[in-house]
Amino acid sequence: MRMHDVKSVDAYMKILPADVRAVLEKLRAQIKAAAPKAEESISYGMPAYKHKGPLVYFAAFKNHCSFFPGSSSILANTEGLKDFKVSKGTIQFTPEKPIPASLIKSIVKERVLQNETRAALKEMSKPVKKKVAKKTANKK
Repeated sequence: MRMHDVKSVDAYMKILPADVRAVLEKLRAQIKAAAPKAEESISYGMPAYKHKGPLVYFAAFKNHCSFFPGSSSILANTEGLKDFKVSKGTIQFTPEKPIPASLIKSIVKERVLQNETRAALKEMSKPVKKKVAKKTANKK
């Protein structure tokens, strides 16, 4: 089975080597603990978490694993990530040197807050429908 053929996170995990699976199962548990309302799925061929929009992703590659929290979360945590290879929206790590649980928790909670804030602002900007017009229509 190829990675892009998987339909669930469990199926994704099953095809990984044991050492990689172990570190990604820990990461998975840390994400779920920090964002218990997040929905788990496969997106772009990798485990994905959504809560009021895309939250975080992770994946296994030949020589490393990656955690994808988005660029703003990386920029906000540069001090804690100085020992990891990072790019615009990715943190690379290995089974031998995983991202610390406290940093995962902080990043995921930050992403939850960002998504909830964005969703609340979007909801507030929706036009308010007048209930009076509805009540008048119902009386006729």
